[in-house]
Amino acid sequence: MKKEQMCELCGREVQSLSRHHLVPRQEGGRYGATAALCQPCHSTLHLTFSNRELAASYNTIAALQQAAPLQKYLKWVRNKRVEKIANRSGKDRKKR
Repeated sequence: MKKEQMCELCGREVQSLSRHHLVPRQEGGRYGATAALCQPCHSTLHLTFSNRELAASYNTIAALQQAAPLQKYLKWVRNKRVEKIANRSGKDRKKR
């Protein structure tokens, strides 16, 4: 059994984490700071914000935790035991 780890964004204990570049690689953050996020949080960030928005306005955990577009999601996910969510990007996702 894997040891549970804590997501830096939602604070939940989960089985696995992924590395999120606080400034996306495409925006110059390849060697910059990263945060350990659960898959649902990581997916939600990239579905909610463009890489440019992440780089310019949401490049710290504190900024992400305070971001108005994430408040409903963060409130919902904090008491869930979900480890993965389906990638909701689909064909209809707008290019940013």
